[in-house]
Amino acid sequence: MGIKVKNIGLIGLGMLAGVAATMQFPALAQRAAAPLPLDELRQLADVFGLIKTDYVEKVEDKKLLTEAISGMVASLDPHSVYLDKNAFKDMRDSVQGKFVGIGIEVSMEDGYVKVVSPIEDSPATRAGILAGDLITRLDNVPLKGLQLDEVIKKMRGQPNSKLVLTISRKGEAQPLVFPIVREEIRVQSVKAKMVAPGYGWLRIAQFQEPTLGDMVKKINGLYAQDPKLKGLVLDLRNDPGGVLPGAIGVSAAFLPGNSVIVSTRGQLPESQQVFYGRREFYAAPGSKADPLARLPAALKTVPLVVLVNTGSASAAEIVAGALQDYGRATVIGTQTFGKGSVQTLRQLTADTAIKLTTARYYTPKGRAIQARGITPDLLVDETLEGDGWNTLRVREADLDKHLSSDDGKPEATRPTMGEVHDQLEQEKRLIADAKTRKRLEYGAQDDFQLQQALNHFKGLPVKLAKVDNKAEKIVDKPEIASDIKAEDKKAPVSQP
Repeated sequence: MGIKVKNIGLIGLGMLAGVAATMQFPALAQRAAAPLPLDELRQLADVFGLIKTDYVEKVEDKKLLTEAISGMVASLDPHSVYLDKNAFKDMRDSVQGKFVGIGIEVSMEDGYVKVVSPIEDSPATRAGILAGDLITRLDNVPLKGLQLDEVIKKMRGQPNSKLVLTISRKGEAQPLVFPIVREEIRVQSVKAKMVAPGYGWLRIAQFQEPTLGDMVKKINGLYAQDPKLKGLVLDLRNDPGGVLPGAIGVSAAFLPGNSVIVSTRGQLPESQQVFYGRREFYAAPGSKADPLARLPAALKTVPLVVLVNTGSASAAEIVAGALQDYGRATVIGTQTFGKGSVQTLRQLTADTAIKLTTARYYTPKGRAIQARGITPDLLVDETLEGDGWNTLRVREADLDKHLSSDDGKPEATRPTMGEVHDQLEQEKRLIADAKTRKRLEYGAQDDFQLQQALNHFKGLPVKLAKVDNKAEKIVDKPEIASDIKAEDKKAPVSQP
C-alpha cells in the first residue's frame, strides 16, 4: 500500500479518534508466571539504577517502572497498550457509549480541528457551536500542530468543569469565544430513516452496549412506516468498531438462527472460539430475554446492502464479513480497514490494566480479517469524482508493527517512487478541494454511495469505481473453516 495521511477524515466523538480496538473482558484469573529471563532482568535493574544515580534530574520509581511496562506492551503491536487510571476509566466509559465532554464530533482537516457535527442536546449545541466551525484554541491555548487525539483529550474533563472554545466561523470577521460547561454525554450509535419509498437506511456509527436495543427500536420504526419494506441499507461507513456482542447480535438479526458469525484463533485455549448467532452470545450478561425477539420476521429476508469504507473496522468488519459469507447482503463501498485482532483486558490493579492482543478474527468461511479487511462485492467510490480522502487514509496494514494476517498470503508491497509522487500530488489536490467542497452527510440525498445502493435494489446501473490494476485485490472463497464445529462457548463481553 502507498503512503497514507493520518487523521484525515477520521472522526472523534469527543472521546476517541481513529479506529477503536477490539476488546474482550474475560473473568480475570492469575496464571502461573512464565519463567523469567534472569540475565535480561539484571540488565533492566542495571538501567534502572543508572537512571536513578546518573540522570540529570531525579526520577520517581513509579514513573520509571510504569513507562517500562508501557513501552514493553506497546512494542508488540499497534493495539496492545498499558492503561493507566484515566485511560482505564475512559475505555470503560466508551464501551458504555458515554463520556464527559462538550458533545461534538470533530475531524482534522488541513491541520485544523473542524466541527463535523454537534451532538444533539449537548453543551456544544446549546452554546451555539455549528457544523463547519474551526476550533483554533482551547482555554486560549492554540491547537495548530496538535494531533486529533491530543485535542480530544483536552476537550474531555470532569463534569461541571468549564472549557473555553475559540472558534473561527465562515462569514465572521472576528473569532468567536464560547465558554462551555462539560457534562456526561451519551452517544446515540444508531440512526434510521426512510430514504426512498419502500427503502430504509439503518446507520450504526459505533458498536456499544446499548446498540442492539437501539437497533431494534429503529428497525421497528421503519417497519411501522412501511410494513412491506423492499430493501434496507445497513450503513457501517466510518464505524470504528465496538463491543463484540453487538456485532454478533446485528449479524444474527439478518441471518438464520445458530449461524456462525465469527471465530477466533490464538495461543491460549480460550482464544480458540466460535461465536454463533444465539442469544447467549449477544444478550447482556445475566439477561434471559432475547433483545432480537421483537424484530419483524420479514427482516430475515428483506434485500440487504451493507455500505463500508476505509473507516469501517473491527466489529463493523465482522458484520460485513458474516453477511457477505452467507450471501445475505451485497457489500458496497471500498476496502475496509483490516482490524481483525482481539485485545483482551488483563487487570493489574483496581484501576490499571493492559490491553493485550490474544487472537485473530476470522469470518464464517475462514477468511482472515487482520491486515486484509473486507473487499466489497461492488467497489463504489465515495463520490462520483472518486474516493476522496479514503485513498490516502491509513489502514491496519500500514501501521508499524502490525500483526500479520496469518493466512500465508503476501501483504501489499511498498509503493514505487512514481506512485509516491502521484499520491503526494493527489494529497495536494484534495487539500485544495477540501476548502470549498461540501462535507459529506451520510444518509443525505446527495450521498453518492447510498444512491448507488438504491440503484442496486431497483435493478438500475451502479456506478462502479475505476480499479487500478496495480491495486491490491483480495478475493477469498474458501470453504467453511473446519473449526466451525468447535464446542459452543459463551461469548465474553468484548470490544472489537
